[in-house]
Amino acid sequence: MSVPRSTEPSSATAMVMTAGGPNPAIVINALARHYPNLHVVREQPESKWAITRRRARLLGWITALGQLGTMIAARLLRPLARRRIEALLKVGGLSATIANNIPVHDVGSINDPATLALVAELKPVAILLVSTRLMSRTALAAMPCPVINLHAGINPQYRGQMGGYWSLAEEDAANFGATLHLVDAGTDTGGTLYEVRTLPDDGDFIATYPLVLTVAAIDITLQSVEDAVHGRLRPFQPEGPSILRYPPTLWAWLANGFRRKVW
Repeated sequence: MSVPRSTEPSSATAMVMTAGGPNPAIVINALARHYPNLHVVREQPESKWAITRRRARLLGWITALGQLGTMIAARLLRPLARRRIEALLKVGGLSATIANNIPVHDVGSINDPATLALVAELKPVAILLVSTRLMSRTALAAMPCPVINLHAGINPQYRGQMGGYWSLAEEDAANFGATLHLVDAGTDTGGTLYEVRTLPDDGDFIATYPLVLTVAAIDITLQSVEDAVHGRLRPFQPEGPSILRYPPTLWAWLANGFRRKVW
């Protein structure tokens, strides 16, 4: 059950860590309206090849290269998603560009010593992760406040990446949603704070699902940060199987598209 949020701007210092992109910008702008002292730490995104090498060690090169193919296809298809993206932003009065008045601190990684020094200097009372690499155990232990993650999937069934896509591909549209959870040493394994479920439109596909879920989760994101600021976080452990997800291979994505119309 959510607690009514304050409508007054807060003087608390909040922080968002992100690798950049339109989806995090939407969340950052929404938070900045409530937290004028918001700071953004923007890390350099990992290269697709670095991610592929890491997955190859876990899953094998064939699978890893197949997943790389899907990521490339999703990027190439983004122009086809432009109209849907513009509609989503217009309906919500949202902007996919970080407002100029929000301070942005560029770092190599959220795990770098420079990032830890910046956190120690700014002393945030709440940190939100949106589209970052995993925070290391060392970095997490150094955080002076709760660290929350916005995850585009329902935990624990759809941990990892592309949770919205997988819920549809597995004919589980009732769990097309997003989760706000505490960050721990695992991958999307920390206690759940809030969940939201929605449904995609007919024109949505793998390049728009994350945005649909980000927009749907704005209210529970604001609620989670406010709970952290006021010391009223109440995490819980949801039921269900715990499954770590990765992007589908290119051939699995095509098969699901043709068989189930889930692109």
